Order: sequence, then C-alpha cells, then structure tokens
Amino acid sequence: MGDHKEQPLRVGAAVRRRRRALQLTLAVVAERSGLSVPFLSQVENDRARPSRASLEKVADALRTTAVELLAAADPACSVDVVRAETCEPPDRPRVRSLVRGHHQMHASEFTGDHDAGREFQYRNDQLMYVADGAVEIEAEGRAYRLGRGDTLYLTGGVRHRWRATVSDTRVVVVAVAEHVEAVQNRSR
Repeated sequence: MGDHKEQPLRVGAAVRRRRRALQLTLAVVAERSGLSVPFLSQVENDRARPSRASLEKVADALRTTAVELLAAADPACSVDVVRAETCEPPDRPRVRSLVRGHHQMHASEFTGDHDAGREFQYRNDQLMYVADGAVEIEAEGRAYRLGRGDTLYLTGGVRHRWRATVSDTRVVVVAVAEHVEAVQNRSR
C-alpha cells in the first residue's frame, strides 16, 4: 500500500539538460557518439529508450557517465520500502540491493560467502555492518574480525577484501554512490 512502485527511468530530460549545458547541438552529439540525430531526438523526448551501450555512447559524447545521466533521471521519491524476501535461506551466496534506483547512497546485503580473493576499492567512504554471523576483513595490511552487530568504516580509496567465517553470514554494506564525489569541508 505505501510501497513505492518501480517507475521506468526517463533519461531524455537529463540528456537534453547536459547537452544544452555544454552548448552542443544534436548533430555534434550524434557525431561524437556514432548514433543518429533522429534517434537522439527520440531519446531526448522520451520516445525511445536507449540500450545500456547506447546510453554509454551518449554519456561519453556528453563528457559524463551513464550512471550520472541515470541519477539525474531518477524520479524523485522521498520514501521507498524494499521488502525482505520471504524465501528459504539461500543455498548459495547472494547479493540483494537495499536501495532501489540511482541515489547518493548504495546499500547491499551479502548473504553467505563470496569470492574472498576479490579485492575492493571504492572512491568514496563505505560502512560494513555484520547483521548475522561473522567475517574477517583485511584492510590496510591488517585483519579485522567482526561479529554480529559490529561495523567497520572504510574511507574512500582503502583497498580491502573480506570473507565470511560462519555459514549464513549476512553483511550489509552502505556506501556513498560512485557518481558522488566525496570532498572534504573547506575552511572559509
């Protein structure tokens, strides 16, 4: 009843705003992207939906990223409920997004183990919260053991890897979105 229904993203206005801010014509964007003027016009007027590959070409032509265009196109929504899945415990590792759409925050829930050899490094800050089970996190040359209810905060740029040390571990990872640059406060 109060749940936000997923709305299709309409990137046309975001593409048009970016193109006009750069004072570019559709012809210039078409030449830079390799896409046709009529197709770009249809995209800007939300009469055509670009594929991921086409959106990336348009973004490159506009000196931005597809993520930034999608973020600018995301419908405004102040409240969104993501319901817990009501299935049996997974028999294999999985990742579930806790925030829908393209916002200034990403949040994911990891259940079970994953590729412990995979190293992560995010441009912006991140918080890891152990909802159930236990993990071992290697960051900055040190190992940290976290149990249920523990958190670990990592500033942007810190290389790290982690692994579950107990079966059915659930870890919630919250991070500033990649398209938002984390900056320090500047003194006046």
